[in-house]
Amino acid sequence: MNIRKYYVAFILAGTAITMMGLPTGLLSTAQFVPKNDSTDVEVANPESVVDEVLWVVGDEPILKSDVEIMRLQSEAEGVKWKKNPNCELLEQIAVQKLFLHQAALDSIVVTEAEIAQGVEQQINAWIAIPQIGSKEKLEEYQHKSITQIRQDLHDDFKNRQLVQKMQEKLVGEVKVSPAEVREYFKKLPADSIPMIPTNVEVQILTQTPKIEAEEVSRIKDQLRNYTERVMNGETSFETLARLYSEDPGSARRGGELGYMGRGMLDPTFAAAAFNLTDPKKISKVVESDFGYHIIQLIDRRGDKINCRHILLKPRVSDAALEAATNRLDSICNDIKAGKFTFDEATAFISDDKDTRNNHGLMINATGMARTSHFAMKDLPSEIARVVETMKVGDISAPFKMIDARGKEVCAIIKLKSRIDEHRATITEDLQPMKDIVIAKKRQDIIHKWIEKKVKETYVKMAPEYRDCDFEYEGWIR
Repeated sequence: MNIRKYYVAFILAGTAITMMGLPTGLLSTAQFVPKNDSTDVEVANPESVVDEVLWVVGDEPILKSDVEIMRLQSEAEGVKWKKNPNCELLEQIAVQKLFLHQAALDSIVVTEAEIAQGVEQQINAWIAIPQIGSKEKLEEYQHKSITQIRQDLHDDFKNRQLVQKMQEKLVGEVKVSPAEVREYFKKLPADSIPMIPTNVEVQILTQTPKIEAEEVSRIKDQLRNYTERVMNGETSFETLARLYSEDPGSARRGGELGYMGRGMLDPTFAAAAFNLTDPKKISKVVESDFGYHIIQLIDRRGDKINCRHILLKPRVSDAALEAATNRLDSICNDIKAGKFTFDEATAFISDDKDTRNNHGLMINATGMARTSHFAMKDLPSEIARVVETMKVGDISAPFKMIDARGKEVCAIIKLKSRIDEHRATITEDLQPMKDIVIAKKRQDIIHKWIEKKVKETYVKMAPEYRDCDFEYEGWIR
């Protein structure tokens, strides 16, 4: 974890993140903490955190600034501590370092596309908060540009996903039978049977606003200008990437992506990148689902390449957004008039590649298994706000949202089903109850792995923490 010198805090209801029941301890270093009134924010004094090493886990230090930033975030989220917060916070960070160390040993990889998607989802969640409502207001609150905010979030999301993938590798094969599920819940007292939160099924139809030819030309000309400046020796590719690339993860590294196989990259990007043979040359302008790129080869290792790129995203005009919205309005009217069904419209009209071959039905991959059912908290924030006001069978008015590829699109949704919150029953809720049993098994495996890993790892802690009542045995020696 890097030493973080500047941070602000921000209350986000319900953003405490856990993986397999274990807190990640790392959301963002760009959080907010309120003053006495609910609309002001207060910037923490960078000098108020004096860095010192509190623990060493393996060869990784845990700094006082790390703990203080995590404390601010936890306080903002209203976290209640069961034990001494100083001890709990340190242990959470130490556990994450164990997973990150193992992920490195096992060559676990997180792609820049995955990181970018997570970063955009977090930014969109912040913008969705009524007190903010726009990128401009978020920049004002954070005292940073959107680009800087993305850069601050990058490493935390990368670490979070590395931990999650490492945990999945450890427990990915866990299974339970229906008989085991019934046996588990038969032993539970009636008042301990879990509540199943309201869940919904949602169909979506999107229209991507058309980018004007002039805007595409502007982007391509800009990228060609960058190529010319590099080839003329005026500047380096790395410098231009740091200054201008709109891929926040790689921009900070001069556009470098690291070693990746074809399957880890956008197909059109991969085709262009793998065709490069001379590190001194730069690709032609490449269009992908994320925008427009120029690419420079760094090195090849077997079936993987390391390259750097500069990404620019075309701006969507107000006129294009209005045109897409009007088209969706017309589609809504035709559906309601019985000219065709919502299902039919998604197959022939929707721009959403992930859902149009499935009648527009959104798929939830956040739980143990892929399902069409979403708890409200698992829906994209823009969609959740619309669903809240809908009845089953309703079709929404058009609205704007950011899709999984970071593009601004217009959408309409249909609420296919809703099951209100209720106490679980084995006849109606076998899958969520199965998920609960699997989660318990997975947590038991993770707990045992952590305790074993702690005993195998070098740990040195400041004397004042030796009296802590830790969850995992073996830290104190």
